[in-house]
Amino acid sequence: KKTAKPTKATVKQQQGKKGPLEMSAKKPVPFLRQVVPVRKKVQRDPRFDDLSGEYKPEIFMKTYSFLDSIKKQEKEMVQKQLKKCRNMEQKEKLQRLLNRMTQQEQAQKKQQKLRERELTLKRQQRELAKQGKKPFFLKKSEKRKLELAEKYAELKRSGKLESFLNKKRKRNAIKDKRHLPSQKNL
Repeated sequence: KKTAKPTKATVKQQQGKKGPLEMSAKKPVPFLRQVVPVRKKVQRDPRFDDLSGEYKPEIFMKTYSFLDSIKKQEKEMVQKQLKKCRNMEQKEKLQRLLNRMTQQEQAQKKQQKLRERELTLKRQQRELAKQGKKPFFLKKSEKRKLELAEKYAELKRSGKLESFLNKKRKRNAIKDKRHLPSQKNL
């Protein structure tokens, strides 16, 4: 019985550790042969990368507080353009832009209030810890209840509580109607 010995042409041979690989002459050379290994460019996303540092909203808001004045100027410019504009399509675009700007402003104020509330709670916890008492942390549901109570107090002060409650009642009534069986099914 003969054992098939691989020929020298098919086997990759190396002369010592640092010698080049011997390739088969019978196989065609690949079209896109990689002669020198190219290092891949690693794309970094600064939002999730440790090299960019830790995100702290307080520091971020202080650093980029100058943007608020720029946004205010832009909003005033859009309002002026909206008053001057005669074209309906252009007017609608500007109105949408203005609405978006106001919504962003309101969202930013809301986030700022939340941060301030959390900071006050943390300060209270630190004071209690200094006095020697155990720290007590609110649950999410309790935080939500406090937010809701604060919202109602704010609405009561501004005199919009009744209209808000009426809208809420209507919304809930519509939701309830959806769950009721329809006349067709009876």
